[in-house]
Amino acid sequence: MDTIAKLGAFNVWANETLLRRLDSSVAAGKEAPQPALRIFSHVINAQAIWIARLSGTQSPLKVWQEHDLAGLHHWHEQTSQHLADLCAQAQHDDAELNRHIQYTNSQGDAFDSQVSDILTHAVMHASYHRGQVATKMREGGLEPVNTDFITYCREMSGQVQPQL
Repeated sequence: MDTIAKLGAFNVWANETLLRRLDSSVAAGKEAPQPALRIFSHVINAQAIWIARLSGTQSPLKVWQEHDLAGLHHWHEQTSQHLADLCAQAQHDDAELNRHIQYTNSQGDAFDSQVSDILTHAVMHASYHRGQVATKMREGGLEPVNTDFITYCREMSGQVQPQL
């Protein structure tokens, strides 16, 4: 089963679905709530940070760096598919899935983690925070969008139409 690859593709879909909803809300004259943008910025930033850790490079983003809607689009384009590609490439490479990396988190604590755990975490972390974004959207007067994994599966199988 290509679970990690499927989760990577789901993450791209969920981020794009959320961005489309924010875009359509703004196009309808509503303001994107700053708390929702802040949390979604964290989702995108975390992707960049995990990609950098996995590749042994420096992240261009900080954990809680904030972006406007245009910035979210930009960094989504730079990170979401890249993370999905890493998931897809690792899926069939046991050495990569089992590889350990050493890194320091944003609090300065050192850790050693397995790549398969990091890739799974990155998607689960994003899902957790997209739920928070939905709450902040509702609190800000916007209708949130469903970014559940099963909704992705239903859309991909043609059982339901994509959400606007």
